[in-house]
Amino acid sequence: MAELKAMEMREVLVAFLDTELSKEKGNVVLLEADLASCSKTVPLMKKYPDKVINVGIAEQNMCGAAAGLSAYGFVPFIHSFGPFVTRRIADQLMISVCYAKQNVKIIGSDPGIAAELNGGTHMPLEDIGMLRSIPNIVIYEPTDNVEFAQALPQILAYKGAVYVRMFRKVPSPIFEEGYKFDLFKANVLKPGKDVSIFASGVMVQTAVNAAKLLEEEGINAEIVVVPTVKPIDAAAIIKSVKKTGAAVTAENHNVIGGLRSAVAEVLAENYPAPLTSVGVKEKFGEVGKIGYLRKAFNLEEADIVAAAKAAIARK
Repeated sequence: MAELKAMEMREVLVAFLDTELSKEKGNVVLLEADLASCSKTVPLMKKYPDKVINVGIAEQNMCGAAAGLSAYGFVPFIHSFGPFVTRRIADQLMISVCYAKQNVKIIGSDPGIAAELNGGTHMPLEDIGMLRSIPNIVIYEPTDNVEFAQALPQILAYKGAVYVRMFRKVPSPIFEEGYKFDLFKANVLKPGKDVSIFASGVMVQTAVNAAKLLEEEGINAEIVVVPTVKPIDAAAIIKSVKKTGAAVTAENHNVIGGLRSAVAEVLAENYPAPLTSVGVKEKFGEVGKIGYLRKAFNLEEADIVAAAKAAIARK
C-alpha cells in the first residue's frame, strides 16, 4: 500500500491497463493523441502494438475511432490533456459516443490548475460543466491512488461512457488500506455537525486542512468526498446537510456547471440550505505553479474557512 500511495496517478492507470491489455482474449484497447510520453504509456505501445494506437494530434478522429471500436465490441480507453478530450471533441463525444451509447472511457489528464506551466489553453476549468448536460456519461475525478486503483475495474465494468479527470502526478494520500470504494457513492471522510464541506480531487486535502483550522475556532465541519459528480450521490448530500444545516463546495473547476452546481441542484430540489462555494469564478486559466495558482484562483484553505463561516452565518 505504501508503494501505491507513492505512485503517480498516471502510473496507477498504466499498471491497470497493462494487466488488461495482457489478456489474450481481452477487449481493452488504448488510443493516444501523441501524448504517450506524458501519460507514460510508451512502454504499453511497445509491448502491445496491436492494442495501443497513437492517432497523432487528432483528438476528434481518436474519439470517432474509439466509438467505432466500441461498436465492434472493444472497450477503448482514450487519453489526452483534459481540454482536448472534452471541449475539442465535444461533438464527437456527444454524437458518436454518448448518443450512440458506446462504451468508451475518456481519460483527461491535468484537470484545472494541475495543468500548471502549460497554461490557460491546457487548463480545463469548464470540462465538467460541458459534459454534465450530455446524457449517458459518468463524470469521475479520482481522490487518491487507493481510491483510483479500486475505481478503474469499476469503470471498465460499467457499460457506457465514463470521463475521468486524472491528476497525473503523485496525489495527496487520503484513504487508508481497507477503504472500500463505490464509483457511485460519496464518502464521509470526517463527520461534523456545523457545516458540510463537499470536496473533490485535489481540493479534498485542502478541505481536510481547512477543517483543522475551523476546529481551532470551535467549528466542527463535516467533509464529504464527492468523486463522481455525475450521477451525483444526492442521498449523501441531503443526509449531510440535514445534519449540519449549511454547505460549502470546494472544487478545482469553474463554480458554474461543476460540483457547486450539482450540489446546489440537489439542495434546491430537496432540502434548501445556505450554500457557499470555493472554485474558479469567471476566470480563464494562466501559467503558474500550483501554489501560485491556488492563491490566484482562491483555492486555498483560508478560502474554504471563509466560505464555511459565511454559510454558517446564513443559517
